[in-house]
Amino acid sequence: MADLEFSDSVFVGRDPDAVYALVSDVTRMGEWSPICRACWWDDAEAGPVAGAWFTGRNETPERVWETRSQVTVADGHDFVWEVNGGWVRWGFAVAAQDGGTRLTEHWRLLPAGVAGFHERYGADAEAQIAERSAAAHSGIPETLAAIKRTAESGWTSRAAAGR
Repeated sequence: MADLEFSDSVFVGRDPDAVYALVSDVTRMGEWSPICRACWWDDAEAGPVAGAWFTGRNETPERVWETRSQVTVADGHDFVWEVNGGWVRWGFAVAAQDGGTRLTEHWRLLPAGVAGFHERYGADAEAQIAERSAAAHSGIPETLAAIKRTAESGWTSRAAAGR
């Protein structure tokens, strides 16, 4: 069976509050992810708070699909959401380190997701799970590198800019 979870980290030369503001703005995810091309809040006024819902549009050469996700943790250190009613958990963690931030992105296919893949794909479920695992293993480092570039480029959060 494929790995059901993966995480990776990168050092970002910005303070944790700035990095958290960046990664909790799901509307920016399409700039960084190799698969998620756009995200938007289902309620534009909700923003990055626990309980808020957002939709993401994902694209690979084989297909395009949308998912709905609910934010489960948004505490200024961890920003976590679950996809498809608890199939997959994604998130970011920020921690102060050496005058900057250690940014970690994590992915986990939850038991409901494993069961859902078996129900949806039958005999092909394990191959589908392996494909998702491989995408996380390659995509998370790409996403982290892109977030690091944005954060270190002089980007200012909307809150810091007074907007």
